[in-house]
Amino acid sequence: MKIVIGCDHIVTDVKDKLKESLISKGHEVYDVGTYDFVRTHYPIFGQKIAENVASKKYDIGVAICGTGVGISNSSQKIKGARVALVRDLLSAEIARSQYDANIIAFGGRITGLGIMEEAIDVFINTKFNGEKEVVNFLDNIVKKNKTVSFKKELKDWEKGKYHD
Repeated sequence: MKIVIGCDHIVTDVKDKLKESLISKGHEVYDVGTYDFVRTHYPIFGQKIAENVASKKYDIGVAICGTGVGISNSSQKIKGARVALVRDLLSAEIARSQYDANIIAFGGRITGLGIMEEAIDVFINTKFNGEKEVVNFLDNIVKKNKTVSFKKELKDWEKGKYHD
């Protein structure tokens, strides 16, 4: 499976461990960052993950920040991204089976690494068997022309503006 993963500066270590775990299971993993613990902004990485999944370049996304709340919300703003903030295995299963979620989000300071690894396995292995009308409705909540762009912020980040 092709997986895109990203995080903010608070949980880079968690993201790196999850990435290693996914690669060891044979998945192709694209890491959109961040790559260190220097202060940055989670919406940048939420958007990168969601754009890669919504464009179908990657099958699923894994988004992580301290609580999972910020990065899951920023990922959800991209049309075609269906994000589930998960802290248990049942939520991972239902997110896929009922809502065809394509991005799983975690609070890296709240949810243990073992649960995250298992939840991703459940997420990957669960098939959608819900109502397609619900998924279409969810996809159309975000209007195509209303998607927020972080292009300026990304350029500023690459120049080091957000680093303390």
